[in-house]
Amino acid sequence: MKILAAFALIFGSVKAQQAGTTVTETHPPLTVQSCTASKTCSSMSKSITVDANWRWLEKGGVNCFTGNLWDQTNCPSTVTGTTNCAQVCSLEGATYKDSYGIATTGSALKLDFVTVNTIGAETGGMLKAPEAELAQTLTNVGSRVYLMDTTDKYMMFKLKNREFSFTADMSALPCGLNGALYFVEMAADGGLSAFPNDKAGAKFGTGYCDAQCPHDLKFINGEANTLDWVPSDTDANSGTGFYGTCCMELDIW
Repeated sequence: MKILAAFALIFGSVKAQQAGTTVTETHPPLTVQSCTASKTCSSMSKSITVDANWRWLEKGGVNCFTGNLWDQTNCPSTVTGTTNCAQVCSLEGATYKDSYGIATTGSALKLDFVTVNTIGAETGGMLKAPEAELAQTLTNVGSRVYLMDTTDKYMMFKLKNREFSFTADMSALPCGLNGALYFVEMAADGGLSAFPNDKAGAKFGTGYCDAQCPHDLKFINGEANTLDWVPSDTDANSGTGFYGTCCMELDIW
């Protein structure tokens, strides 16, 4: 399964949460190029966002999800709880380098696999309390990021009769880890217009789906995936819910 060190590019619908204001969301810039058949290329100033599943989910500074468990007050494992959780809990902005080891320079994107964070507000699938409340060192494992076209829209690729190229540096990726780049059929706005409870949208990395119908997504189609949620026995930051979220996927690398 291509996760953790993945860089997903989007061409093509799911999730919801409120948009938080505690941590400012600032997308790291990334330069990409568009070229003609005559190999005349023009640079485009774009940016990236980290997937919603890695972000801090909170209500009034209190976690809605901690470790691999939902808060049963705001996000109970009931039918009404799935909607209530999406209505009251907010996705917060990301501190990309400090919390996730994500950094951009010009046209280069660097993703660290393990990031030890002593100052950030969130970490991996383990979403934490605000910085002022943290008393422990937080460790993030992996990330998944998307290329943005605008501040609140994913970059949509139309590749018919066209080429797509990139360069990947695998020299620092140890054995047993999976770095990947692929397209999945997500809505350009991350589901913002389709689902009333989604106030965060693509800006906050909502809307992921893939061909493996992952059940570890915290939100699907505007509802929290709290029903029958089972925490992972092997991953302190993950679990699985009753629902999966399926869509077309095209693996590039």
